Amino acid sequence: MGVQPDDKQHVSVPPRPDETTEDRVLGGRILLRQPRVGYRAGLDAALLAAAVELKPGERALEAGCGAGAALLQTAVRSPGTSLVGLERDSTALGLAHVNIVLNGLGDRIEALHGDVSLRLPALGGGPFDAAFANPPFFDDPNALKTPHPSKRDAWIADGGLGAWTTFLLKVVKENGRITVIHRADRLADLLAGLGEGAGSFRIRPIHPFADEPAKRVLVRAVKTGKAPLVLLPPLVIHEREGAKHTPEAEAILRGEAGLGW
Repeated sequence: MGVQPDDKQHVSVPPRPDETTEDRVLGGRILLRQPRVGYRAGLDAALLAAAVELKPGERALEAGCGAGAALLQTAVRSPGTSLVGLERDSTALGLAHVNIVLNGLGDRIEALHGDVSLRLPALGGGPFDAAFANPPFFDDPNALKTPHPSKRDAWIADGGLGAWTTFLLKVVKENGRITVIHRADRLADLLAGLGEGAGSFRIRPIHPFADEPAKRVLVRAVKTGKAPLVLLPPLVIHEREGAKHTPEAEAILRGEAGLGW
């Protein structure tokens, strides 16, 4: 799927349709327009953005950017950087364009039409310093009940997880960083795929509660990296009593802290 000729045109902000909502994320610093029904970005996008960690002057790509939740949060967290989002769903891509304009980030972010089958030359500018993604959780459509049509692309990976890891390895330069959030039970698959060209793995488990198993993992890999794998202390999201989130999770979600590697 190639880049469409009009992908880089400036987009004016239309009135908000009834089928979308406008939500504040990252401590209110970002206004996010997203579908009222269907796939809605939330915790995973916020954690992914907190884990990317770009330096001024670097370029990064997000595969499957959706309406731009992680893309926008990464940009705000990393001033002086430029980002490209890649999205194949035209409705989500349209929302990403609008959200970029709504948040005044058109000089640093562009959202392009395409998927993980796209070749690097079509993205322009050569390899990226970093790439990140929240790949679809399932390879087999029979593994879960048929999702709402608007959620299918977010839940089912055509070509499997391997198509995503292969793409991420291709788009970063040597020593470029790859950051992925995924289901904890797919960790072995994720390491196997990224291990085809990357190493220096750092893994942070994400636990819903301190006394429950991890449901998500954040994985950082370095293309051609050779350092030993490091399993970092977990991030616990919720408390059993008191506040909805643990202090550490709340600080991350509000943009007051990063995840740290």
